[in-house]
Amino acid sequence: MDLFDSALASPAAGEVDPRAPLAVRMRPRDLNEFTGQSHLLAPGSPLRRLIDPGGEAGRAVPASVILWGPAGSGKTTLAYLVARGSGRRFTELSAVSAGVKDIRALLDQAKRALATGQETVLFIDEVHRFSKAQQDALLPAVENRLVTLMAATTENPSFSVISPLLSRSLLLTLEPLGDDGIGQLVDRAVADQRGLDGTVSLTEPARAALVRLAGGDARRALTILEAAAGTAALGKADPVIDVGEIERAVDVAVVRYDRDGDQHYDVTSAFIKSIRGSDVDAGLHYLARMIQAGEDPRFIARRLIILAAEDVGMADPSALQTAVAAAQAVQMIGMPEGRIPLAEAVVHLATAPKSNAAYLAIDAALADVRAGKAGPVPAHLRDAHYPGAARLGHGRGYQYAHDAPGAVAAQVYAPDGLSDAVYYRPSDRGYERQIGSRLERVRAVLRSARPDQPPA
Repeated sequence: MDLFDSALASPAAGEVDPRAPLAVRMRPRDLNEFTGQSHLLAPGSPLRRLIDPGGEAGRAVPASVILWGPAGSGKTTLAYLVARGSGRRFTELSAVSAGVKDIRALLDQAKRALATGQETVLFIDEVHRFSKAQQDALLPAVENRLVTLMAATTENPSFSVISPLLSRSLLLTLEPLGDDGIGQLVDRAVADQRGLDGTVSLTEPARAALVRLAGGDARRALTILEAAAGTAALGKADPVIDVGEIERAVDVAVVRYDRDGDQHYDVTSAFIKSIRGSDVDAGLHYLARMIQAGEDPRFIARRLIILAAEDVGMADPSALQTAVAAAQAVQMIGMPEGRIPLAEAVVHLATAPKSNAAYLAIDAALADVRAGKAGPVPAHLRDAHYPGAARLGHGRGYQYAHDAPGAVAAQVYAPDGLSDAVYYRPSDRGYERQIGSRLERVRAVLRSARPDQPPA
């Protein structure tokens, strides 16, 4: 077999080595067997046109496609399906081991194949590991449509792929598989002739544990299943995979955790309350339980953002920045590395001074608005930039704050009936201690502008 041509070893050629890992044997042969990524495979979509037979339609899409998504979401499989569906020749390179010399040799082969009318799909896994020089070597082939490039990466291409290649490519974002999708893959692998062919059965608790431990990664799910099946089959006439086999296969205890049930809500509640209560160790414990159980890290990050705003607030304004940065980091790098910024956010939020003053303030203001306390905007604050505004008195008497001492102009800002309203009451903790001291002086100046108050 040619060093670069893996068609004979892939489903693109319809032949699979029975000694190959279960995840390879169960790779979908067509779109009917493919699970997930429905947002990329709608009829008429560029990827669908590449995969479906029909030559001319396939040529209407870019010659370079970058598949960005977490491990086990189907990037390699989609590349195989493009080659299989379009009848193109399939070649594959790993950015971990290939060099510029390998790339040029492969492109020479593709050029010779194209001279005979055979197009080539070039799949590059882990393209973010390619150096700039290696990525530059691909540009002429992409520019001249010498190959249909399918590049896969788990990292944000905006940071890991050179701009010239990125601008010539169609960027497609893959999502982690959901629990239902992973479950379907597991069930198919147990029953399918290419897989375990019904030689073992899987208890429902073991299936649920396997789905949780997979964390949306189809390859991981099938790898665990294959290892557990090997353990279950030892010395048994009718092997059954139970939770014990799953635990032994991954060498970890299966965390009792149901993402749609009581454990999800109980652990999440304890997680939030521990951080709110400044118990950093308990917060990290519940974070670890959620991660180990396969909880969606984006859900965890969202909860931390809410907590930073609600429970830390202005006592430490940088806490919200840390939480948002952690969410962005998880989106960019995925798991398992995403556990590190999540832990950093937990430590920051748990150890930060706490204040819910901003949270209480907006709820109090909303309560007044809902009660109908929404008087007209004072005339001097109204928009005065359109013709006729001056005739209506809009903007008349407005004082520009920066021209006043301390940049605080003594004038009325609140609508009628709300001049005495006090929503924000800063605590004496953290940064809010400074806010409170300054706010007391500011409010004294503003009170002096009220009609019922003597001038300051």
